[in-house]
Amino acid sequence: MLLDEEVLINDTTIGLAEINQLDQNLQEHFSGKLIVQPALTRPLVSFQANKNRPIYRWYKYKEAFSASLVEYFLERYKISEGAILDPFAGSGTALFAASTMGINAVGIELLPIGQQIITTKKSLESEFTPSDFDALQKWAKSPVWEKSPKKVELPELRITKGAYPETTKESIEKYLAACEQENDKVKAVLHFALFCILESVSFTRKDGQYLRWDYRSGRRQGKKIFDKGRILSFEQAISEKIQEIITDLSPARQSSLFPVAKKQGEIFLYSGSSLEVLPRMTKESFDAIITSPPYCNRYDYTRTYALELALLNTDETELVKLRQEMLSCTVENRAKDLLAINPLWTDALTAADEQKLLQSILKYLDEQKSQGKLNNNGIPRMVRGYFYEMACIIAESARVLRPNAPLIMVNDNVRYAGASISVDLILSSIAEELGFSIENILVLPNGKGNSSQQMGEHGREALRKCVYIWRKR
Repeated sequence: MLLDEEVLINDTTIGLAEINQLDQNLQEHFSGKLIVQPALTRPLVSFQANKNRPIYRWYKYKEAFSASLVEYFLERYKISEGAILDPFAGSGTALFAASTMGINAVGIELLPIGQQIITTKKSLESEFTPSDFDALQKWAKSPVWEKSPKKVELPELRITKGAYPETTKESIEKYLAACEQENDKVKAVLHFALFCILESVSFTRKDGQYLRWDYRSGRRQGKKIFDKGRILSFEQAISEKIQEIITDLSPARQSSLFPVAKKQGEIFLYSGSSLEVLPRMTKESFDAIITSPPYCNRYDYTRTYALELALLNTDETELVKLRQEMLSCTVENRAKDLLAINPLWTDALTAADEQKLLQSILKYLDEQKSQGKLNNNGIPRMVRGYFYEMACIIAESARVLRPNAPLIMVNDNVRYAGASISVDLILSSIAEELGFSIENILVLPNGKGNSSQQMGEHGREALRKCVYIWRKR
């Protein structure tokens, strides 16, 4: 008679074997579509390639892909007119890259920080006067704010209290007060510059699932002591950022920034969840979708962008609401009633119900949860929510695209409890049921490593990072 522990181990082995077999079946199904693409480097499909690119470099939106990637696909698939859609617009990289090539661009973004970045960049397209540049130059060259007799209290959330050295917090409050003395265009740039430097002058660092806190903050966060290194002074950080923006906005620079199109495309932004906004969009109105949804990786953007959300006066209630409205990608997401959002999504939910690999993974994760083997019991609910919600997004994407129009999506595969989850294959399989032909699944040459905890328990395994190319049938 086997011991209970041996039975559990055997069940785990059987569950993983079934997942591996179904995964292999899907790989064979898409064997002619999975193509390693050497041109797709990690910097290209991440923010890294934007770091030295004027305008795109202002705000470090770590989850963004690069403008060069958008340009690469627009040129490769000969998209030179009409309108593109990004249902997860983030900081607006796809929108601005398409616009500079003369293509109209529509974005949907839930988080206020993304909305703020896009709105500010759009407003800066209006011409700055010489006096506006002079005003900004004055702020870049000397700490104008230090002379301010007033302060504007820095908004905080529970998770951001104590995020700055006291002298930095005081400088920010004086800076906010001094900004009020400028005209609207200059003030918009000054506020935006502040958003861009919050992390660099704080005790925190964005770390996917949460804000990591430097030991100098006095906060204890786990057993390991974290030292983020140099924390910039407020004066240095803000002066350098304002000067960078001035350089990129100068007329001489602007004339060389957008050499491709004689006339820029228009940009329009919807604020809210894609699950709520997409069903209201007109059928067959877009010539392409270029996007990167949140990955199924437990990242909680309401925490990692908490400093910026606090500065935007997001309160605790709004923070919780945003977290629940996000596409399910963190363990705190509760299940959404998708048919209550849109009763027409029955086909999308059926496609997810009938996806064998997905159902095997969900069954395995539920069993691991019942055996107490998961490090967080919210993982099965998150994974289930992610794929069912993405099925609805895929169905709506097919509806709003014109016939034969491409959908181009950057996404990562993930791993939980030893089970490798081929997000690329599962979503492509669902897409086939919802009106798409799978043209290619372009694979980056170098895979992504799984988490240190996963490696410790289940061994090292490279996970595919891909760009999916689907076409509406």
